[in-house]
Amino acid sequence: MKRAAGTLTLAIVALLNRSAAGQEPSLQAVMAGTGGYVTELHRQLSGIVAEERYVQDVTAFARRGCPANGTYQAAVSCHGQFVAPVHRELRSDLLLVKPDGADDWLQFRDVYDVDGVPVRNRAERLTKLFLDPPPSASTQLQRIRDESARYNVGEIDRNLNTPVFALRFLTPATQPRFKFRRTTARTPATAEAAHASGAFRVATEVWTVEFEEVRHPTIIRTRNNKDLPAKGRFWIEPATGRVLMSELVAGNREVKATIDVSYQSEPLVGLLVPIEMREHYEDRQGSRIDAVATYGKFRQFQVKVDERIAPIK
Repeated sequence: MKRAAGTLTLAIVALLNRSAAGQEPSLQAVMAGTGGYVTELHRQLSGIVAEERYVQDVTAFARRGCPANGTYQAAVSCHGQFVAPVHRELRSDLLLVKPDGADDWLQFRDVYDVDGVPVRNRAERLTKLFLDPPPSASTQLQRIRDESARYNVGEIDRNLNTPVFALRFLTPATQPRFKFRRTTARTPATAEAAHASGAFRVATEVWTVEFEEVRHPTIIRTRNNKDLPAKGRFWIEPATGRVLMSELVAGNREVKATIDVSYQSEPLVGLLVPIEMREHYEDRQGSRIDAVATYGKFRQFQVKVDERIAPIK
């Protein structure tokens, strides 16, 4: 960790020197610095696990007939078009993984408690997922995404509800897929209720940078492999490249998702880490899902990541 922190410090100093004469850095320079920062942040976060408390609420649900799965068995009324509200609370360990053969980092939600009840098959599914992986990286990545979303509630299918997902748009290899521009719009879409806690407030010197995906196929895909273009905003310190908040909006005519994440300093690990994630989903059938995740108890892995994940041959 010490050597990594030094590398990050050198990058920050280089950026500071560019504007030492008081000249404001260009957007291109800020995005280059942010790309380097996110690359290093991913590497450092891969040695850290966090505890997540994730609360999900389905506030409206309009469909013909009853769901086929068991998610809503306790709440569904088959006598009308609307299903009763559903509330779910998850407790999980969250870790950043990159199996051999994968192009990017992926966050894995290891759920150990659902509505106060321990998950009984946790050890068995982790063994199958990491110690007995499938022969291809793409198959394993899909299984990791599916496992991370396995206890989601609601009929809106989603597996991008992890806090650092949007940061992959800022890596040097991925930035060319997007158009970036500085904006004065500073309030995250889901953060109106969050302002009381201050989690989604930033200083005035932070830049708000809009992004919009302009290449196809898009990074986010629907289950039937259709494009789901992404846009949103990042709140970036121009002198350091650090990302203090992110907002991801993805959707089409069928569904829309908004995910806001706030980052703050964690002294125990010496990094900016996600502390809160707020989500809102809605579809054309009238379903609405709202969720809030909070993060704490950041700690070092007991073993290295590559000792937890079997290589993919």
